[in-house]
Amino acid sequence: MKNTFYIITCISLLLATSCTKDFEDINTNPNAPNSVQPSLLLRQVIYNFGDEMSYEGFVAGDLLSQHRTAIDFNLFDRHALKSPQLGGNPWPIFYTNLRDNEIILNQSRSIQTYKVYEGPALILKAYMAGGLTDLFGDVPYFEAFNGVNGTVTPAYDSQEDIYLAEGGILDNLDKGIAAINSYNDAIPLEGDILYNGDLQAWVKFANSLKIKHLLRISNQIDVSAQLQAIYDSGNYITTNSQNAIFNFTNTEPNNFRLAQLRIGDFNNFVLSETMEDILVDLNDSRIGRFFRPFANSTSGDFNGLLNGIDASQTSIALSDYSVAGTAFREDTSTLDANFITAWEVKFALAEAAAINLITADAQNLYETGVAQAFEYWNTTLPVDYLTGPAAYNAPGTTPVQQIITQKWIANLINSYEGWVEYRRTGFPELRTISASLNENLIPVRMPYPAEEEALNAENYNTAAAATNGNSINAPVWWDE
Repeated sequence: MKNTFYIITCISLLLATSCTKDFEDINTNPNAPNSVQPSLLLRQVIYNFGDEMSYEGFVAGDLLSQHRTAIDFNLFDRHALKSPQLGGNPWPIFYTNLRDNEIILNQSRSIQTYKVYEGPALILKAYMAGGLTDLFGDVPYFEAFNGVNGTVTPAYDSQEDIYLAEGGILDNLDKGIAAINSYNDAIPLEGDILYNGDLQAWVKFANSLKIKHLLRISNQIDVSAQLQAIYDSGNYITTNSQNAIFNFTNTEPNNFRLAQLRIGDFNNFVLSETMEDILVDLNDSRIGRFFRPFANSTSGDFNGLLNGIDASQTSIALSDYSVAGTAFREDTSTLDANFITAWEVKFALAEAAAINLITADAQNLYETGVAQAFEYWNTTLPVDYLTGPAAYNAPGTTPVQQIITQKWIANLINSYEGWVEYRRTGFPELRTISASLNENLIPVRMPYPAEEEALNAENYNTAAAATNGNSINAPVWWDE
């Protein structure tokens, strides 16, 4: 009936005007817009990225950082990183969300009523680009996110340029802050599930990311002045109420992704022996938040397994090992998708002070970070925790070792952050895994996925040659 109406309309107007003149306008369905509102895209990008990378953090990041291990046939846990299982291929998560975020950014620059989205879109682009290049090193970036208006075979850009060049991570954070500070219209930021439209909270988010990424590249360039300026300003995330997070729920579809899988997949991931030893040695009460006593325990003990077993040669009984705590399945409303937090910022500043990149009280920053990390994980800080083995100057340790170990503990399921920080600092000391498929080496980068070799062959081959054949043992720029 609708098509008939359009035909009759054209015929009746034929003598007055050309039927084809307004054909597109006449035949546009107002209920099926051909562009997506930036508020909907912003919500989608934040939620999808946070949801997907939290899941990745549990099933892959925690294996690489040795928070957990897998008890079944899992080649990824044995460091065959080109064999992702359940997770371990974050590449499409980054590129899908960076592409969608670019749509928001382009809309904010071409439509005045969407101008409010420019700053947050630049900050999100920097955040996701940082995560991408920290995992893989050189990646397609400057040509990669423009869809039909760009190339389908983008070149790989150097990590150094992705960090430092115009349009790169640090530049986009500065431009994002500038866009927010210059915005003076009354149109609110909608779709913001991180900060409910609070633009100044986004500025704190951006400055917190600058602290994180300046420290990350501090072995390559002098970042002291920039870090000191941000620290002195105090305009960064300082309390857990300012964290860049969103909460999962207890019901689908917004509960933690792993809680939606069958119980067998969930129970495949148990406490790592590395994590057990560190938490037990520190007398750290968070172990009961992160994991459950193993089923065969008669006294509520926890038991971990060495990472990377060969399940065909080793018989494992689930009841002998500690599975994940209730926050990861039964009560996911207490779990967050974590972009960056006050405790992560405090630990970064504590490290910067400890190695004389900034002038600040490193011990106070460390101890505040520890307290905030316990608060974040809904666990009471033991009164003697910071005077025992976790003390800033505990015998047999260094301040940096203590700082990074505490950051590593709290970063459970926060994507791949624990592994990235280990690669950067060497802390905490990870173990040689049980049945390594990487010559007993801890990998130092993620490999480019197989689809890149098929779909972007020429550029992939150049990048692979620069990483010794796409080797997982070739360090990224800031780690050289």
